[in-house]
Amino acid sequence: MNEVPIPVQLTNLDTDRIKRYKEMLHFYHGQHWDGRAVRGEKRLTFNYARVFIDKVTSYLMSGISFNVDALDDSQDAKAGARRAEAALYQVYRQNGLEQLDLETEIDCAILGDACYKVTWDAENKRVRVTAPDIQGIYAWWLGDDTSRIWKVASKYALSAEEVELLYGAKPAAETATIIELWTDTDFELYLDNALLERKPNPYGFIPFIIYPNLREPKSFWGISDFTPLVEPQKELNRAMSQLSKILELSGNPIAVLENVEESEDIAVKPGAVWNVPEDAKAYLLDLLQGGGVKLHIDYINLLYRTLHDLSESPRAAFGGTERDLSGVALEIELHPLLQKVHRKRLIRTAAYTRRNEMILKLIQKYQNESFGAIRPRVVWGSVLPKDFARQVLNEQTLVQTGIHSRKTAMNELGVMDTEQEFRKWLDERETILKMNREFNARLPKSGVREKNSEAQAAGVEE
Repeated sequence: MNEVPIPVQLTNLDTDRIKRYKEMLHFYHGQHWDGRAVRGEKRLTFNYARVFIDKVTSYLMSGISFNVDALDDSQDAKAGARRAEAALYQVYRQNGLEQLDLETEIDCAILGDACYKVTWDAENKRVRVTAPDIQGIYAWWLGDDTSRIWKVASKYALSAEEVELLYGAKPAAETATIIELWTDTDFELYLDNALLERKPNPYGFIPFIIYPNLREPKSFWGISDFTPLVEPQKELNRAMSQLSKILELSGNPIAVLENVEESEDIAVKPGAVWNVPEDAKAYLLDLLQGGGVKLHIDYINLLYRTLHDLSESPRAAFGGTERDLSGVALEIELHPLLQKVHRKRLIRTAAYTRRNEMILKLIQKYQNESFGAIRPRVVWGSVLPKDFARQVLNEQTLVQTGIHSRKTAMNELGVMDTEQEFRKWLDERETILKMNREFNARLPKSGVREKNSEAQAAGVEE
């Protein structure tokens, strides 16, 4: 039986997932109302959902760094780990990954899934890390084990000029659809449904890292942060629009006439005089009487709280505490947010570790490097604000008592490149010791003991 070509398969594959992506993107950009507004209808949009996405992502990505550990204590292993760490940070600088990671995490929170691609740029002789649009990514996994991906397809559009520049082919139209098909062993390239190239996979692995925003049980694809916020966000917009309309009408009062068959020149304005029949009544309609507005405000506050609860982002996360809180009290207040960030970081740790492993494999393959037995590690910063001075004193005590190493202390204090910082400390220490030895050598023997005592009192190492 002939197999259906990949371009044809992708046409009807994951249509519900792609549709959901588009809906979430529209929602992020403030398209919250269904259908067209009728004449005179007021539609206000307060995009709280977008603020929640940006805020949670900022907390998630605060203070992230990467280390490489040697798997044994030999000098060669430690030297390999230092080279690997330096190579990782070079790739991060070359690709601007700090900004790319933040943008990708926002995209992941909106859509529910994200993707990285790690390839070798033969022209510039360096590793290239990109974040393809997840709307064009398709994955196949083995049986019910969603962790074992055996095939990935990437679909995207290019202009005719870009196709000719990248692949040396000239498409029939101004734009062309490109499909890359990857397995561990093979690579195929399609141009407008026609096979353009087929060759062995040069990397030996699929160069894509696909990961969910939050994992849905028994599902490969993730859940958007917007999923629980859609209905309360729409209802908040409706309630705010309704209250705004009431206040607008109250500011432009409606004149009510009773027992009047005809009315002319009745205008609501300062100094206006109305002439009405003797048995008629005229008054202004007060839409605010009876405390009706308070009911609307109470309902809006309820919706507002619902948004905070469902997004797991308490008001304190926005700096809106109404009282002074201690560190422990603030942590309890922000505990829902901390739990959500922790769940996300579990997923991101696996994804970023896999990405770093791919980067190091490509460097070893194409730059003839050998890092030995190493293990890349992701280091996350604290979500909550810390008393930095107090934290420094704690780490100082832990280092002096042998509980923490200096590198561990640096990690806890948010130092990005611990290896480079440790080398700087070693260089400074060696320089100070050398200066002390030279200074002591020039002193008369009778003054050496006195000067050494002064140096020790000043905290200078010998």
